[in-house]
Amino acid sequence: MYSLLNTVNNPEDLRKLQREQLPQLARELREFLIESVSRTGGHLSSNLGTVELTIALHYVYDTPEDRLVWDVGHQTYVHKILTGRRDAMKTLRMAGGIAGFPKRDESPYDTFGTGHSSTSISAALGMAVAAQLSKAERRAVAIIGDGAMTGGMAFEALNNAGAMNANLLVILNDNDMSISRPVGALNNYLAKLMSGRFYAAMRRGGEKMLKGPLLEFAKRAEEHVKGMVTPSTLFEEFGFNYIGPIDGHDLNALIDTLGNIRKLEGPQFLHVVTQKGKGYARAEEDCLLYHGVGKFDRNQGISQAQKDQSSKPTYTQVFGQWLCDIAEKDERVVGITPAMCEGSGLTDFAARFPERYFDVGIAEQHALTYAAGLACDGYKPIVAIYSTFLQRAYDQLIHDVAIQNLPVVLAIDRGGLVGADGATHAGSFDLSFLRCIPNMTVMAPADENECRQMLYTAFTLDTPAAVRYPRGTGPGVSIEPGMQALPVGRGQICRDGKGIAILSFGAMLKSALAAGELLDATVVNMRFVKPIDVELVNRMAEKHDLLVTVEENVVQGGAGSAVAECLEGRRVDLLHLGLPDRFIEQGEHAQMLADCGLDADGIVAAIKLTK
Repeated sequence: MYSLLNTVNNPEDLRKLQREQLPQLARELREFLIESVSRTGGHLSSNLGTVELTIALHYVYDTPEDRLVWDVGHQTYVHKILTGRRDAMKTLRMAGGIAGFPKRDESPYDTFGTGHSSTSISAALGMAVAAQLSKAERRAVAIIGDGAMTGGMAFEALNNAGAMNANLLVILNDNDMSISRPVGALNNYLAKLMSGRFYAAMRRGGEKMLKGPLLEFAKRAEEHVKGMVTPSTLFEEFGFNYIGPIDGHDLNALIDTLGNIRKLEGPQFLHVVTQKGKGYARAEEDCLLYHGVGKFDRNQGISQAQKDQSSKPTYTQVFGQWLCDIAEKDERVVGITPAMCEGSGLTDFAARFPERYFDVGIAEQHALTYAAGLACDGYKPIVAIYSTFLQRAYDQLIHDVAIQNLPVVLAIDRGGLVGADGATHAGSFDLSFLRCIPNMTVMAPADENECRQMLYTAFTLDTPAAVRYPRGTGPGVSIEPGMQALPVGRGQICRDGKGIAILSFGAMLKSALAAGELLDATVVNMRFVKPIDVELVNRMAEKHDLLVTVEENVVQGGAGSAVAECLEGRRVDLLHLGLPDRFIEQGEHAQMLADCGLDADGIVAAIKLTK
């Protein structure tokens, strides 16, 4: 089934193949991808769309000496397969297996680690300049999806790169046809022509020969002619030589064009049109459903049972329902997401309140300041954002929201460890970086109903507030349809015990209660990280010999540190349990917690060690 693919163990093997063999390799790669991802889960649609582009890049460029830098990284499975990790694909996104994103310590072909968006051009530019400074002949290529082009960092990098003479190629993988419609043989021919050295030499020569008004006239004439057969000259205004668009599934056009570009000097921009899900009919029909998948039957596709796999609502769904409910009651409510509508639970809200739904693109910094502007003029912005993505908007949170004490609600999804996506997507630091900001109120719900009530509590405040909840489902408590504000800065004693008090923050309550039963310990659901319940903490210190804080956040500067600050000057034994001072790699969430000592057995063992 994979007679040709099995002979390609690295890009050197690929470059030994004849051109006429490459379409067969592409077909086998697609079959292998579908078979592999159906067994492990992972990103499917985006990888099916980059098969030919990845083949062409490794066929033309001398990798790993030439640097390929992928944006986001969820379209690099073909890259991994062609660079010696074909057999390891059965361990994709598993503990001890290969990552779902590029990792520098996994392969020399992974030149830059990533998981977030819009970083590729900056990194590739750095590599291109490094080659220039060291007088090396290697080339640098950034492969960026059109979604990632909505990130401001991408345009910052374009602005910088266009003013330099580094040998950088930026490839725009336009997989949603958002910039242009698919094009045919004529445009492929024109792209090939414009990438040739003759065209580039004529262009440079013309600029040297023509001066003043003649040069300006020639440039305008060129733009007019190119504008009739190619998209906007926006990228040329940045200082790039724009080439394309070309069919990203036409191997001959890709190889010819890339071969020509590799010989050119200076910044080049290649626009490639691809189709998400290419080669798998179900993914072509619904590329969003097949973007990130669990295990599925490749012949049957994702079943309805898998779509409705849990009767328990996820925290994300709890948020989505609450947002619709509060928007129905208050016309000031607006929902904002940085390109994560489905992931953040905003689908229903977007359908029911389209005029109050704002997807600002992959632009987290803009999302926060945009929310601040809305809040200045009387609206109640709710920003739905993953914990790991909020890190990118930290300055805006401080400078534009907190200093001005604006009532922006942060609904922070994916707090804590996130399983198979690994370190780049883990929300390990938010409690630490949020609690040090003045004017912030920070809450962490222990269950689904508490999440709903905390969101309402945050909404009632006239100051910045954050509700931080984990990925997936909670313990399965019943959710009250009503909304009631919780007393701010007040915890709740869930179990009375002796000697030991376990102070739990957020979703750790279930493990804390199980440990409390084994140790006959008092268990407290602290609810608020900021303001901390100082009175309750001191009361626990007076009545117990040992206070144990438990949080799914790094120990340094986290919720446990807030408890320690409350007790400064008092003689009381403290034990802080949380995420260790290292990045946690991918795996099953429950096993990851156990490895960090944050399940019930781990909590009990850590407490017993202190005695």
